[in-house]
Amino acid sequence: MSLNLEDKKAVVAEITAEVAKAQTVIIAEYRGIGVASMTTLRKQARESGVYLRVLKNTLARRAVAGTPFAELADQMVGPLVYGISEDPVAAAKVLNTFSKKDEKIVIKAGSYDGKVMNAAEVAVLASIPGREELLSKLLYVMQAPMAGFARGLAALAEKKSEGVAAPVEAAEAPAEEATA
Repeated sequence: MSLNLEDKKAVVAEITAEVAKAQTVIIAEYRGIGVASMTTLRKQARESGVYLRVLKNTLARRAVAGTPFAELADQMVGPLVYGISEDPVAAAKVLNTFSKKDEKIVIKAGSYDGKVMNAAEVAVLASIPGREELLSKLLYVMQAPMAGFARGLAALAEKKSEGVAAPVEAAEAPAEEATA
């Protein structure tokens, strides 16, 4: 179905807004993919916070013009799905993981930090831990010294309470013998 001029302007405006917030744009060819597979891919992208859309390449080129992703326009040929994310690795992770399950998704290129990446570089980007995983590791690292300190204090308190309890019991025994 062909879009009229107003619809095309709306699509370009929507994509431009997404690209303005994005840190990463990944493009992949989807030739021959089934509807069920595409639905699964869209669901995974939504869960990961990735904006995933099939676009006309001319509209995508207009949307990225004048942005750090403008150099990616040369790669926009053929039936493509565009993964756009604010998280630097989310789009790469979603598309790379899915391309391993379904060979019909072929990563063509990507752009991060103003640099165009080939498929191998996108795979390397996808191997980097995501934001949530990095935050959980940071929290663990921050908690470890506090937890160790708390365990040390608990052990010290337990040791002192054992040391105090023994003399009290010894002191109670002579007092009982004196009354007897």
